[in-house]
Amino acid sequence: MIPAEVLKQIRRIEIRTKRLVNDLFSGEYHSTFKGQGMEFEEVRQYEPGDDVRLIDWNVTARTGYPHIKKFKEERELSVVLLVDASSSGRFGTRERFKSEMAAELAALLAFSAIKNNDKVGLIIFTDSIEKFIPPKKGRSHVLRIIREILYFQPKGTGTDIGGALEYFNRVIKRKSVVFLISDFLGEDYFKPLQIANNKHDIISIKIADPRETVFENVGLIELEDAETGEVFLVDTGSADFRREFSAKAAEDADLLKRGFQMINVDFISVRTDRSYIVPLINFFKMRERRL
Repeated sequence: MIPAEVLKQIRRIEIRTKRLVNDLFSGEYHSTFKGQGMEFEEVRQYEPGDDVRLIDWNVTARTGYPHIKKFKEERELSVVLLVDASSSGRFGTRERFKSEMAAELAALLAFSAIKNNDKVGLIIFTDSIEKFIPPKKGRSHVLRIIREILYFQPKGTGTDIGGALEYFNRVIKRKSVVFLISDFLGEDYFKPLQIANNKHDIISIKIADPRETVFENVGLIELEDAETGEVFLVDTGSADFRREFSAKAAEDADLLKRGFQMINVDFISVRTDRSYIVPLINFFKMRERRL
């Protein structure tokens, strides 16, 4: 039985993300992610300005008038959401946990997909594969995906992005658009990411919290690694500690970004204390210009 609060949260996410889809994202999504090809629609009489390469010579010879073949985009895509459910996602110091933002992002992308008649699937992973929902269409299917992301209780605590990508490659045979949503605190995943991206179109979305990059001076505090359970005592009153912590976080973020660039994987960065709308729209516009 799903708790009433979870059902309310699912409903809030549905209302918010569907409004964003209708107002902002549907057209951007459609322009960014093209179909798998073109399929024949009809033959019509040639008009000045038509591409002569599309002339159907058989029909032209039979009728005595030039005709061209008309095609339409084979629109249907498969969209797969790879969502990191490791324990580090249950962290947030401002407006929401990283896991809550992941659910809302997944909902927005899923509703954008079904509005464009695409299929949506889900893989939830930690240090193992926790849940696989094959791509399907429909509002009820998307609501199930949101429910799983919000309500699912994973068995694992760690992160194995490489293992998730290898599993994805085994179970998804058709070329798909893949949104990999994670805080990317795992290791050794660039090679499987590159292999998956050779066949599929992968977009990585990193969710971060401001406390992961900057510490305020609050004296001695204990920090627990959510994935390993290890506890650290740190002195946030030390200016050296705060400076070194921020420098290391900036270095890790730069290495991550350059790593995605080297293997030609698109990358979006969002934060729990900021709206994800602008980064997503900027990404869609960048992709559309690149086509």
